[in-house]
Amino acid sequence: MTINVAVIGSGPSGFYTVEALKKTGQDVRVDLIERLPTPFGLIRGGVAPDHQTTKKVARVYEKTAQADGVGYFGNVEVGRDVSLEELKDMYDAIVLAVGAPRDRKLGIPGEDKTGVFGSADFVGWYNGHPDFTELKPDLSTETVVVIGNGNVAIDAARVLVKTEAEMAETDIAEHAAAAIKASAIKDVYMVGRRGPIEAKFTNVELREMGKLENSVPVVDAGVLPDSVEGEWSDRDQRLKERNLATMKEFLEIDPAGKEKRVHFSFYAKPVEILGGETVEGIRMERTRVEDGRSVGTGEFFDIACGLVIPAIGYYSEPFPGVPFDDAKGIVLHEDGRVGDGVYAVGWIKRGPTGVIGSNKPDGETAATQILEDISQGSKPGHEALAALLVERNVRVVDYADWKKIDEAEASSARAGAPRRKFVTVEDMVKALD
Repeated sequence: MTINVAVIGSGPSGFYTVEALKKTGQDVRVDLIERLPTPFGLIRGGVAPDHQTTKKVARVYEKTAQADGVGYFGNVEVGRDVSLEELKDMYDAIVLAVGAPRDRKLGIPGEDKTGVFGSADFVGWYNGHPDFTELKPDLSTETVVVIGNGNVAIDAARVLVKTEAEMAETDIAEHAAAAIKASAIKDVYMVGRRGPIEAKFTNVELREMGKLENSVPVVDAGVLPDSVEGEWSDRDQRLKERNLATMKEFLEIDPAGKEKRVHFSFYAKPVEILGGETVEGIRMERTRVEDGRSVGTGEFFDIACGLVIPAIGYYSEPFPGVPFDDAKGIVLHEDGRVGDGVYAVGWIKRGPTGVIGSNKPDGETAATQILEDISQGSKPGHEALAALLVERNVRVVDYADWKKIDEAEASSARAGAPRRKFVTVEDMVKALD
């Protein structure tokens, strides 16, 4: 009898799980359950809008979604429209692929002030994610501080200083494009606790910062070492050498004619957000690196700014009905087995680490485990969920509906852009009705 599997979440880890299950050749039917009408998770809502090549991985997911024996229940939220316990009654196995949608906190005084936006929220805002459409960051400030030296930090800095022409062929949300075009931003400080060698951005993203039309990268030559020292893997050694070479090239860039600057600031950690109810600045403590760790020196300095964007990592939320490790920000599991026919993949399993492809092994592991644990299906699956949602008058968006939304976005795009995103669930559903 068919084994019926529900995968909660339609980001990369969810799609890799579906793909792995279908590749087993066993009699398996899989349904993706997604709380938004739109699939693809961080591919749509997290990848920078000017990185369209990265987004092309969605074409692979598209084939998976349209394969025989794969269903899609969009606009369905577990815990709101159907409970986990009800899904357990309907499906032989359930896979949690819900990611890590929230920001890690800085844990310093003042981070609750108006003008502090975690990178998950801020990236969601300029990517048109429905959860963050109403964020409305005030970009009237001339100075922005981004906390972090990873790719998310560099994405946020780059998007803030790019020109309208540079963003013309992207799918940036229209409200964000208009706000950035009208902004007063002149300086973006990207601040890291450790040094340039320890920075986590990849070289492709770093090199982009030296090629912007109206912005110049600023690096203090005094913090750049002559060479990369330390015990690194061969791969990391090569990456760090390329990054060091790129930052040295930044020193030769002529700033003439460039109105904006992105400052690569190292050896500093935030200790307090300054101001009244609204951000007026940030207090930093200078640091040094000892045994690979950032250590405060007791020397402080302030940066006047009106916007602070912490980009120090993501965090998973507890999932209703599943035991959760608050300290690690993941569900409790044994190699992905949560227990009682429930499995976990991706960031909810191992934390927010790695790149898109890092989620593929999790999907393969889950598929193997499911078939090891369940030799024959016994539950109704797709039809039972569909009937329950009809009974509850839930407006389900199936994959054919998503394709209509996709087509409507593409057809209304400005010249050269891939799409004009709907940024609210209401507008997405309205496009169908």
